[in-house]
Amino acid sequence: MYIDFNKYQATGNDFVMIDNRIQNSIFNDEKLIQKFCDRKFGVGADGLILISEDAETDFRMRYFNSDGREASMCGNGGRCAVAYAKKLKLISSDEVRFIAVDGLHEAIILKNTIRLKMIDVVDYKKIEKNYFIQTGSPHHVGFYSDLPKIDVFSEGRKIRYSEKYEPEGANINFVEYIDDLIHIRTYERGVENETLSCGTGSIAAAVATYLEYGSTEQSFNLQAPGGKLKVSFKKSAKGNFENVWLEGPATLVFSGKIEV
Repeated sequence: MYIDFNKYQATGNDFVMIDNRIQNSIFNDEKLIQKFCDRKFGVGADGLILISEDAETDFRMRYFNSDGREASMCGNGGRCAVAYAKKLKLISSDEVRFIAVDGLHEAIILKNTIRLKMIDVVDYKKIEKNYFIQTGSPHHVGFYSDLPKIDVFSEGRKIRYSEKYEPEGANINFVEYIDDLIHIRTYERGVENETLSCGTGSIAAAVATYLEYGSTEQSFNLQAPGGKLKVSFKKSAKGNFENVWLEGPATLVFSGKIEV
């Protein structure tokens, strides 16, 4: 049996995209998803996304990490899902609504980027010198100097599996704020390695920067190894971060078939 797929990337965070209206419900096997995402024996990706129809919105998105398990929300994956849904002609305008694991999302398709509205950030706290921020996925944010020299794999893995984040773990973000630009590197749980970019991690980094530096800015530019992103939000009187938007590119890499 052959399965059609498309591969998309968003600032280097890459995904296998499947039109699940055709291959409905076959992706309940972790080993199959692992095969698709394997960079040696499969297509190769940080995760796999299924697109299906939804009665009340433009489409429904399900996201799986490369370990084969269904995961929490992925900001970069969400932008790729919008680009793929447009390719599938599931959407007829540049304003989009879809359902993901954490609820309803809106998106706006621009000329070279896609703006994705994320959930409000209401769960955040400082833990010693670091921050824990829930942005649809759980994130640990720490501030560092000389970011390129950090061993993100070793240090990220150590924090991800630390006692304070048991049992689910967290994504680990290493951040350096220089001249109004947030530099970020991320160790992602489920991928269990450094990824070139992380959308929900970028939101966490922007919120943490706002808190750490007492900033009055509510819009931040970020530089990840895979490219540039922009995060904006509004701080409410209750202390929540609302109207959260993530903006960046999402592009088709190639299409193909794989035998399963």
